[in-house]
Amino acid sequence: MPSATTESRKLKVIMDTNAFFVPLQFRIGLPSELDRLLRRSFEMVLLSPVKRELITLANRRSPSTKKKAEYALKIAEKCTYIDMKSSHSMPTDDAIVSAAKDWKAAVFTNDRQLRKRLRDISVPVIYVRQKSRLEIDGMI
Repeated sequence: MPSATTESRKLKVIMDTNAFFVPLQFRIGLPSELDRLLRRSFEMVLLSPVKRELITLANRRSPSTKKKAEYALKIAEKCTYIDMKSSHSMPTDDAIVSAAKDWKAAVFTNDRQLRKRLRDISVPVIYVRQKSRLEIDGMI
């Protein structure tokens, strides 16, 4: 059983909505590729606004979008879920930026605007590079 100090040293990786589509879109295994990239203990974190976005996508009429979103929700089940009650009226990107800043966590996103916002406040960002592997921008 891990000790409290081991648990507190785990790097939190906040997952953006688009990060859950990476395995389908680029055929990249999330836990194994994050393991390779980070070389340390980590936990994937699912924020409530991101889960709401995934559920909204799963309820779309397009069979393709629905199928991909349902798969993404299955991946999301492996994450630590954080209910951000104060973020119900907050846009998802704002909730991610706020949580990353407060927790000193990394963020996994392919969204260019969000990546820029995070880098401007020195938050490490994980993203897909050359459609084949994950890369990190910033210091952990």
